[in-house]
Amino acid sequence: MPALPRAYTVEEVAKELEPLRSLGNTIVFTNGVFDLPHPGHVRSLRAARALGDVLVVAVNSDESTRRLKGEQRPIISANERAKILASFDMVDFVVIFDEDTPLSVVQALQPDVIAKGADYRNREVVGSEAVRVRGGRVEFLPFEEGISSSTIIERIVQAHQ
Repeated sequence: MPALPRAYTVEEVAKELEPLRSLGNTIVFTNGVFDLPHPGHVRSLRAARALGDVLVVAVNSDESTRRLKGEQRPIISANERAKILASFDMVDFVVIFDEDTPLSVVQALQPDVIAKGADYRNREVVGSEAVRVRGGRVEFLPFEEGISSSTIIERIVQAHQ
């Protein structure tokens, strides 16, 4: 059985993006925890990929996820979440980051587009200034209310009490 795809380091992805960028490809970046990937994630990733030619997904590490979501999270390890996301046909590269925000990843990869869920529309999007200063843009993806890893986890817990 072939091995699942893997996460790359930021340095590996930066090196891979150089020739793609020089050929005129539009690099799209998005990020998230992606604990318990679900259909909403798939739709968002497809919408993000439609904004360009190459999609890079940054995934919060286990430590970062615990700081953001609480000690009970993540349900699935960062390496496993990365393998799942890297298996999706619309995803070209996955990186795992330890910080609470992906700013250092955005600065290192210099994407042309940052794609975030529409629920971020009235919030500052981390890395947006670094992208806009280079002529890039931020795009907001359709957000589906009621579909989230957190609500799925809550339903599972309630069903087993």
